[in-house]
Amino acid sequence: MTISTLSTRSLLVRNKLIRTAERLYAERGLASVSVRSIGVAAGQRNKSAVQYHFAGRDELIKEIVSRHLTAIERRRLAMVTALDADGVSLDERTACLIMPTIEHHIELGTPSWYGRFLAQAFVDPALREFTMAAHLDTPSVRLLNELCRQTCDLELIMRRSSMLRQCAVHMCAELEYDLATGRVDPTGAEASWRRLGDDLIAAVCGHSISVR
Repeated sequence: MTISTLSTRSLLVRNKLIRTAERLYAERGLASVSVRSIGVAAGQRNKSAVQYHFAGRDELIKEIVSRHLTAIERRRLAMVTALDADGVSLDERTACLIMPTIEHHIELGTPSWYGRFLAQAFVDPALREFTMAAHLDTPSVRLLNELCRQTCDLELIMRRSSMLRQCAVHMCAELEYDLATGRVDPTGAEASWRRLGDDLIAAVCGHSISVR
């Protein structure tokens, strides 16, 4: 079944299931949320609503990842295509990897659940390989790698990319939680996200992190 063949009602149900699942997974953890509880929380009488629309838990989770990644990819591709084809610095590469995600978090607003959800998907044995591939095998990352081959140490890039991924995923989850619970003032959410982006770039590239 493709999106084009779905009725408006089915699309609404799918979207509600996706939003509800993301929130529950973020708040309770992947292992603690059953597909039945997602349907109930989404107001569905059909106990098999998730299976009907997504064929199971993993397909639902993959759909959540893909939807967010589509929005992030648009931003990253625009950044990468604007780079100088004759040479890309480590700072520029790192910014292209980090800032589109930061901007996406800002756009989601507060509270949001994507950061906490993604941190769990990245370490789930059944989902890690898909989640990694979904983020690395994109037009923007492939183009960025090609540009960097001309001026950057590829071994260094790979080491720092892995470090960046781990730091970014879990620090974004932590800030999202702090904003949602009031540990960080949500009225300054945008500034907090941008500060995190700057700090991640500085840390991975070996720069001093400014004290604000």
